[in-house]
Amino acid sequence: MAPSIAADRALQRYDAAGRLVTPGLVDLHTHYGPLVSGIGLPADELVPISATTTAVSAGDAGANTFGALKQVAIHPSRTRLYAFVHISAIGLAGGLAVPEMLNINYAQVEACARTLVENPDTVLGVKVRITDSVVGQNGLEPLRRAIAAAQMAGKDFRVMCHIGAAPGSMADLLDLLRPGDILTHAYTGAGNNIVQNGQLLPAARAAKQRGVIIDVGHGGGSYDFTVCEPAMLQGCTVDTISSDIHSVSINTPGYPTLPWVMSKFMALGLSLDETVACATVAPARVVGRVPGLGTLMVGAPADVAIFDLVDGPVEFVDTRNNRRSGTKKLIPVLTVRAGVPFGRPYPTPFRF
Repeated sequence: MAPSIAADRALQRYDAAGRLVTPGLVDLHTHYGPLVSGIGLPADELVPISATTTAVSAGDAGANTFGALKQVAIHPSRTRLYAFVHISAIGLAGGLAVPEMLNINYAQVEACARTLVENPDTVLGVKVRITDSVVGQNGLEPLRRAIAAAQMAGKDFRVMCHIGAAPGSMADLLDLLRPGDILTHAYTGAGNNIVQNGQLLPAARAAKQRGVIIDVGHGGGSYDFTVCEPAMLQGCTVDTISSDIHSVSINTPGYPTLPWVMSKFMALGLSLDETVACATVAPARVVGRVPGLGTLMVGAPADVAIFDLVDGPVEFVDTRNNRRSGTKKLIPVLTVRAGVPFGRPYPTPFRF
């Protein structure tokens, strides 16, 4: 920002000497929808381990439940929250145990589009889960309806498409995605994915080249080193690093807090600068609502994350029990949102 800043210009001071100072993290795939989603968590209470000042609810609410998400999660939160509205009118109210797209009648295009149009300040687009166990016999129809809802609402809205073991042809799924749409769980190892027999699908490379955003969405079952490594080497590099943190995934061995997921990518060879960019300025561009978000530029929101960048042997595990060794890890120390540190002066409800 400047070669030096006089101490007497500050209202508060924090000595971050010897530590890493970054913009507040921007997490493009979370489930911060407590009391609305069956897997929702409270964003502010996770800040001590997430260092996240801006987050996106990935389909916790659908058209019928989005008003509750705004009142319960978005408005009261100090964390800056945005959302993708689920193409299913009930969102993820059933959690992970009750697939929301087995009944295609929940995929209500006009209701979803109306929710987008009425909430342009907080809504980024449409979320859809395309996994064989979620869609059943409906195949790619939920994705087609999600795209139709985004198009009906206007050119500024994206689709975030969750993949697991995709139904039918993964190439057919990828070919539907438009420039600016988001492929989340891109490196999942759950069956029919973008890497098959060690080779990146040509359709995945083509999607990346035409501007489909490759998002991690680590979660509790959606990140596999043995998919990520060949995909990255063969041209499907990561665009945004996200956590998919929710009430189930946070208790899994992969431990998908955003700083920990970032540390895994450093173990795979991303530089510190590249890793930080994938969790700050890159997802901030996708959000596209706040000038300077995800940066420390003059005039940007005063969102800051302070870390210990710890050197030393560390072992990481993915969601399929594959392990990789690294030499660095990010440990959050303090997070500041709009110039006010979390926990100072406000007490954090509970610490991890």
